[in-house]
Amino acid sequence: MGEPLASLTAGMPIPFGGDRFTTVPEDLAAAFEPGDRLVIVQDSGALLHVPAAEAEVAERAVGAAVDAFAQMGSVSDDSITGFYEQFATRLEDDASFAPIAEANRADVASARDRGRSTTRLELSDRMRSDMIAGLRTWAGTPSLRNRVEETIEHPGWKVDQVTSGLGVVGFVFEGRPNVFADATGVLRSGNTVVFRIGSDALGTAEAIVEHALEPALAAAGLPVGAVSLVASASRAAGWAMFSDSRLALAVARGSGAAVGQLGSVARQAGIPVSLHGTGGAWIVAAPDADAEVFAAAVYNSLDRKVCNTLNTCCIVRERANDLVPVFLDALDRAGDRRGATTKLHVVAEQQEHIPPTWFEHTPIGRAEGDVVEPRTSLLSWADLGREWEWESSPEVTLAIVDSVDHAVELFNSLSPRFAASLISPDPDAHERFFAAVDAPFVGNGFTRWVDGQYALDRPELGLSNWEFGRLFARGGVLSGDSVFTVRCRVTQTDPTIGR
Repeated sequence: MGEPLASLTAGMPIPFGGDRFTTVPEDLAAAFEPGDRLVIVQDSGALLHVPAAEAEVAERAVGAAVDAFAQMGSVSDDSITGFYEQFATRLEDDASFAPIAEANRADVASARDRGRSTTRLELSDRMRSDMIAGLRTWAGTPSLRNRVEETIEHPGWKVDQVTSGLGVVGFVFEGRPNVFADATGVLRSGNTVVFRIGSDALGTAEAIVEHALEPALAAAGLPVGAVSLVASASRAAGWAMFSDSRLALAVARGSGAAVGQLGSVARQAGIPVSLHGTGGAWIVAAPDADAEVFAAAVYNSLDRKVCNTLNTCCIVRERANDLVPVFLDALDRAGDRRGATTKLHVVAEQQEHIPPTWFEHTPIGRAEGDVVEPRTSLLSWADLGREWEWESSPEVTLAIVDSVDHAVELFNSLSPRFAASLISPDPDAHERFFAAVDAPFVGNGFTRWVDGQYALDRPELGLSNWEFGRLFARGGVLSGDSVFTVRCRVTQTDPTIGR
């Protein structure tokens, strides 16, 4: 008992979940070496192999962030502001940005060669500008550290409720270089951050660290580990990081399955989690929906694929004859804007609402290139919540529903409960919709507004869905200034007080 695990045997039973077991496969048994770790996901039985080298990379990065957090109390707010300004300036300077751009071009080329999506990987001029704007937003954001939220007065003594840094935030995210600005936002509230980026963007991340981030930390006088990169392309490094109980919060965003698994790993290590995985927004056209407003909402929700892109559209049956053509026209225009053909999915028994030409085979833009397939595919009601990860061809599901209430019922039971929009001019209908739909983000038009920086002027670490229940004591947008704890500080003026 208590001895380190030195080897695994093929077929070895491994208990999980308290009353189940799985067995060690041959490839895992062959790969496992002394010093390696085995993480057993208790809710699924997945066996995650963490080689010793990957565990060491993660431990070193977390340790640097832990050491830096111990020093953050003596770091001034002006120094934190200076870091953001220095970071933004270095990204803005063409000379310091040139090696970052070169690294990103190499990452994009490598991803394309492997048939990987590059829509979120490419560090475009717009993404660069958004990163700079996000960092300057944090530079101009008032500090939360040591802010007195409430004072409770008692005779001879008082209690102050004071905000304070939470600790080390562990952050795993997909290959989007702009998330650097989001991740560093936690410094504003006195935290430090350790993060791992998707393997596709690792070269870009390392270049940003070398040419912009670490020089900005040094110039501002912040401890070097305040922002710590887990420099590994292996997912095992992420599992090791999320198993480290020194984290105060584990944040994951990316694909639904990977995020869910990371959340399980962190939870069983006793670490609070904030998951931002499955997305896909819904639009519901009410009986009184204006056709032009509906068309604009659909079109403007399909400019590119992110979590708040329109994924599922519901049209009430009584308006199907006139609104389905409007919907299809908006899809056509959204595809034309991207130089691609839109892909449609429709509930199987409702295909009569779709013109025959929409079922013809046509090139659809996928990550691996154009693939000839039917422009419209059939699916079951149970698949309405499936999120489509598309590349150049916008991909959407359509369902004809009996009523708005029917659409809400489907959303609440089948979707990840993320974002919903009702197209109706009736204020009372919107009040009923808001009360009934189980989503943190609710609107009356296009869905792409669901974004921390766009809507709240706060770069976000992630947008939470309610797939695993409503969130406790915070909003669905997790940003740097919403990562804090509250401490109680007593000031006693009467030294004779006792209980």
